[in-house]
Amino acid sequence: MFYDYTVLTRKGEEFKLSSLKGKVVLVVNTATGCGFTPQYAPIEQLYQDYHDQGLEILDIPCNQFGGQAPGTDDEIHAFCTLNYKTTFPQMKKSEVNGPNELPLYTWLKAQKGFEGFQEHQYKALLEKMFSEADPDWASKPDIKWNFTKFVVDRAGNVVARFEPTADMAQVEACVKALL
Repeated sequence: MFYDYTVLTRKGEEFKLSSLKGKVVLVVNTATGCGFTPQYAPIEQLYQDYHDQGLEILDIPCNQFGGQAPGTDDEIHAFCTLNYKTTFPQMKKSEVNGPNELPLYTWLKAQKGFEGFQEHQYKALLEKMFSEADPDWASKPDIKWNFTKFVVDRAGNVVARFEPTADMAQVEACVKALL
């Protein structure tokens, strides 16, 4: 269950997800040097618009995709607050795939696997890159790239997974429906 997991804050303190019971949670793996990095702006807007109604955001920076989240946790935080005026909490930079992935991500991916990229300017590029690396890439639940989002309802159930190519209006509609 979602509430059984813990993650580390950017300061290295344990953060128990059980403290989010009764909230709608958007879990997103982020990066500061990615073509999808501008999504920080609509994610911050979601936080501003819906936090008082029960939305929480778990921002988990990850450097596994093209090395696009370089720097320390404090440097990443400074970049986000300076460039995107983010106010939601950021967790410690972590892995979301492979032998060192956060247990939370093992669970999230088991709840909602990859279902394909939505139409987007980067869709063909991503599909080509993954197909060349692994012919079976589309059948695996792994996180494919930065800014993959999971939406968790107030009872701790994963109700949706949005790839980075998803329109943020779809993410907002999902969150709003659960609040």
